[in-house]
Amino acid sequence: MARRALISVSDKTGVVDFARALSARGWELLSTGGTHAALESAGLRVTAVSDVTGFPEMLGGRVKTLHPAVHGGILARRESGHLGELAGQGFSTIDLVCVNLYPFRETVARGAPDPEVIENIDIGGPAMIRSAAKNHAGVLVLVDPADYALALQDEVSAADRRRLAAKAYRHTSEYDAAITAYLDGTSDELPTALPEHFSLDLTRAAQVRYGENPHQPGAIYRWGAARGPVIDARVVAGKPMSFNNYADADAAWALCAALAEQEAQTGQVACVAVKHANPCGVALADDVKTAWEHARDADTLSVFGGVVAVSAPVDLGAAQAMRGTFLEVLIAPEVTPEAAAWFAEKKPDLRVLVAAQSRNVSVLDVRPLTGGFAVQERDARPWDDLCPETVTRREPTPEEWFDLRFAWAVVKYARSNAVVLAKNGVTVGLGAGAVSRIWAAERAVANAGEAARGAVLASEAFFPFDDVVRLAASAGVTAILQPGGAKRDPEVIAACNDLGLSMVFTGSRHFRH
Repeated sequence: MARRALISVSDKTGVVDFARALSARGWELLSTGGTHAALESAGLRVTAVSDVTGFPEMLGGRVKTLHPAVHGGILARRESGHLGELAGQGFSTIDLVCVNLYPFRETVARGAPDPEVIENIDIGGPAMIRSAAKNHAGVLVLVDPADYALALQDEVSAADRRRLAAKAYRHTSEYDAAITAYLDGTSDELPTALPEHFSLDLTRAAQVRYGENPHQPGAIYRWGAARGPVIDARVVAGKPMSFNNYADADAAWALCAALAEQEAQTGQVACVAVKHANPCGVALADDVKTAWEHARDADTLSVFGGVVAVSAPVDLGAAQAMRGTFLEVLIAPEVTPEAAAWFAEKKPDLRVLVAAQSRNVSVLDVRPLTGGFAVQERDARPWDDLCPETVTRREPTPEEWFDLRFAWAVVKYARSNAVVLAKNGVTVGLGAGAVSRIWAAERAVANAGEAARGAVLASEAFFPFDDVVRLAASAGVTAILQPGGAKRDPEVIAACNDLGLSMVFTGSRHFRH
């Protein structure tokens, strides 16, 4: 008896050639709908599933394969009892199921209306895939065109059959997770609330040699249908990315993009240097070359071996300005061919990335705990959503307001406790990841040195005492931005007034752990 293959795919990549190869090997082809039409138009002899079931497709295609002639043929164990029962009903076995599912995630991603999204929830496809995977000892199940060649071998090992079955269940599991997320009230396939049940639909997007340290295996995963600027970046020069490169580049690009959006009206370019996920040099300027030079000079020690993001295209002049500094990664919205060629020749170890357009970016921040995850909405509150209030007698000058806003954007992306000093659109001192706020301030002031004179200071959280104010004043800082809300706010404000500083409360903090 000829072996029978049921083929019904939304992604038709390679399916005609695969079906032709099966037919040449003596397989009988069964199919439905658009796949049947595609195979028939290619000159292949193919039987409609409706001819096998004896029933036409119903309800606009919602019911095609949900019939014992299909599922009995897939699920029957290849032993006398099941085969005899199948023959008694006039049914035959189905020995290969090649199915991939309606494009639900793609339909959601393009913003289709709800009725169209619901219509793209596949029912018969998952049922056939799960049936074939359950009976993988006797049925080959294929959900990925990359596995077609394996199915054309004379013999497929038990281990490969089991691997294909696991892949099939993973395929339907990820599909169900996407549907669950959508029905939980999202429009981009990723949860916008904090539901009782939360599924992580992750697909490996990149392999890395190891994780944060060589003894830790690691990989990079994509969440659902989301696209990220770093995960999906185009590599135009340099070595493969490491686990730490991905983490630092993502942090650098997030701050760079936030600054670029904030300064869109001024036309300035942002440059962000990051080390161990903390900004170490950040600058705004009229062009990439100048912004890079200012960010580099803000902390020439820490920028060594760092990751840099810029908000405008990198040309040859900007590339050549990076000659004397060892960097791990450069990420930009575009890199000219001349600059890419120069990097490849002069800095072959530097990974040069062109940022991808973000799409369906998760609004959730998910962090691992032992045995679970801590989940929250991302800290995406923009400056324009704040109502900054000057609480001292002296108002900030226009130049100080500019720098306060700039410093507030930077301190949001530094690990708590964090303090940032800035002047003329450049960070001059950063203290991040300290266990005490005064230590963070001391580190920022020490890093700034004489550049602290005339600078502004931003803290991501309030001041419990007036010690930071007095330290800042002694270093020459003229204006301070902080959330406010501490019990000793009156003492802190009084200290500012006594010392001639202006202070602004934002009413919003930016803890980052």
